[in-house]
Amino acid sequence: MRDVNTIVANGLCSGCGLCAGVGERNAIAMRDSAEGFRRPVKIDTVPDRHADLLDADCPGATLAHRADFDAPYDPVWGPVIEARLGWSTDAALRRHASSGGALSALLLHLIATSKIDYVLQTAVSPASPLRNALVESTGREDVYRAAGSRYAPSSPLEDIDARLEKPESFAFVGKPCDVAALRQLARHDPRVDEKVPYMIAFMCAGVPSYRGTSAVLDAMGVADESQVTAFRYRGDGWPGEATATLADGSERRIDYDTSWGGILNRHLQFRCKICPDGTGEFADVTCADGWYLDADGAPDFEEREGRSIVLSRTAKGERLVAAAIAAKALDAQPTTLQEVARMQPYQARRKGLAWWRLQAMALSGRRRPGFHNLALRENARRLGLKAGLRALIGSCRRLVAGKEA
Repeated sequence: MRDVNTIVANGLCSGCGLCAGVGERNAIAMRDSAEGFRRPVKIDTVPDRHADLLDADCPGATLAHRADFDAPYDPVWGPVIEARLGWSTDAALRRHASSGGALSALLLHLIATSKIDYVLQTAVSPASPLRNALVESTGREDVYRAAGSRYAPSSPLEDIDARLEKPESFAFVGKPCDVAALRQLARHDPRVDEKVPYMIAFMCAGVPSYRGTSAVLDAMGVADESQVTAFRYRGDGWPGEATATLADGSERRIDYDTSWGGILNRHLQFRCKICPDGTGEFADVTCADGWYLDADGAPDFEEREGRSIVLSRTAKGERLVAAAIAAKALDAQPTTLQEVARMQPYQARRKGLAWWRLQAMALSGRRRPGFHNLALRENARRLGLKAGLRALIGSCRRLVAGKEA
């Protein structure tokens, strides 16, 4: 596809910022779109070499595994060496983080053992409690402040080339598409493997626009967003409540099932609806909510002490997890991918849905991304013909009507 305008026009941009962060400096910049997402804007001519790099590495245009996995490849979950359930042994961090703090525990272990100089991750913006910003974490307080889900747009790769030019090494934490973009960049830029020894992802069900945040505040009864002095999408318990603190010191809260299940997931960008990798297959380690199950076998969102699914995907990632357990930074026990599927049923179905939605894009004349070596056809068969046709027909109807699938 090469051109960012084509990628954006076909609804394929994830907002990761890679196009702005590599190649010709200042040729592309990331901006907030009218719809409330992060999108690239061409500022100057994009040279062919820059365009070629984007065509190969942009996760909106391409997601492609190489066949050199450290682990067996599971068609649903990708490469997995070991599956565990775990949580931070730091009780305050376990409560503060979104799902037990396992990811934060791994980061603190890397910092404590000097494996990296800093962690590059997304946190609340110092300019606004309702916006995201990229931060560097070098100690517990930094990691603690950055812990917790941020259900809003972020562009963690928009300055990646400048970071790779510096001598410091860092662990990268991002959405699956962010990690995939960086992993694909590593195939063309040897500095990535040198400067980014660890890539850690969290499972993602999609990126809501900033309009979604406004809708949550509206549901809380907050009429003036300028009065919000602090905002959490969840955490301070598990799953925790969406919480807005106002200038007068009062708080507004709504539960996780309402904020995410009833509001935020209605504001997802199109690229997320066709995503074949919500589980972070390109990472060294992936973490996610390890939900308990109710009497019907469905995820239960009652408040409990948090716990995380921890999937080690590379030999390096497995060594990190094992070392964090040995150092007593992380408490964990083995689990199975069958149990993971029960705790994360949407992720278990996602690849199958993606295949059928890609067919809907073709039928409606949309340009499609190139997804390779992700076992999409096998997952489409697992989903079943009835469910697949329902996804196909529904997506076609919405696309023809000018709505996003």
